[in-house]
Amino acid sequence: MVTIEKLGILLSPTEFNFENSGVFNAGIYQEGSILHILYRAVEHGNFSTIGYAKTEGPLSITERNEQPLILREFDYEKHGVEDPRIVKIEDTYYITYTAYDGVNAMGALATSKDLVHFEKHGIITPHVNYQEYEDYVNCCGGKKLNPKYHQYYNLFAQIGLVDDENRLLRDKDIVLFPRKVNGKFVLLHRIWPGIQIVQFENWSELTEAFWEDYLKNLIHHIVIDPKDYFEVDYIGAGGPPIETEYGWLLIYHGVQETTTGKIYHAKAALLQLDKPEIELARLPYPLFSPSKPWEIEGVVNNVVFPTGHALFGTDLYIYYGVADRHVAVAKCDINELLTELRKQS
Repeated sequence: MVTIEKLGILLSPTEFNFENSGVFNAGIYQEGSILHILYRAVEHGNFSTIGYAKTEGPLSITERNEQPLILREFDYEKHGVEDPRIVKIEDTYYITYTAYDGVNAMGALATSKDLVHFEKHGIITPHVNYQEYEDYVNCCGGKKLNPKYHQYYNLFAQIGLVDDENRLLRDKDIVLFPRKVNGKFVLLHRIWPGIQIVQFENWSELTEAFWEDYLKNLIHHIVIDPKDYFEVDYIGAGGPPIETEYGWLLIYHGVQETTTGKIYHAKAALLQLDKPEIELARLPYPLFSPSKPWEIEGVVNNVVFPTGHALFGTDLYIYYGVADRHVAVAKCDINELLTELRKQS
């Protein structure tokens, strides 16, 4: 087992209207000893924007904006810009987030040179309804997929929504690798219930034709599917993968279905450095689970939801949303975690 130290809550809601209901699921970008924190800020009525805070070291908040950093601007995000992740590749910050229009939750992209001015690039994930999705995945190997890949389609078919042109494929937990691999951008995303990978040279490649071909071959793009008891319901990527000598360390969440409801756990896996589509190992148990009062009870109970991290020496600080209410921090030794993962390979 990996030794985990939970360090408590780092950020909580304030009296400001834009974040008076929840502050959680923060993307982290580390610049030396400084952390830039882009967090989901929720106001009453479940409308989300992205807030900003900065630390010196892993835990000391030195700055926090009193207004959102990134606003809701377009119809595709009119209900929320949610759960940001952030990397910097060359001279550009890439912020991936879930755009929520009140019905659909899809992956979107914004970029910045300075974390002050942002350019939005719209939806970057497949723009298809569930009938189209089902037709594509059944074309080429759909019957070999985990049956849960068909579960939303089956549900919507039962209630007559499968042909609804306005109800689109849900695609969340959009996470970029922190550098190009073999000259390509590499992106993880979650078409329920697993984690899939996309590799491309230019963002302009992500066309309707690209995604049609991708979905027809979806089974070949799955990196990690639910496997053990603690992630049997579904999984999703956390922060950007961490490059180590043994592979890409991925912290992700796994959801366990119980008789009293879902429990979100933090999990860990290792992907191959030069072929990140290959899983080398994963922990067969949670890295950590809800155990503190603020993790067990909140807007959504029993949730630890990792979305960012920072390294100070060998101390790996994991920043995670708790119960859709706060941002909390846990710490472990990265070498101990890697040793434990390598035992599983």
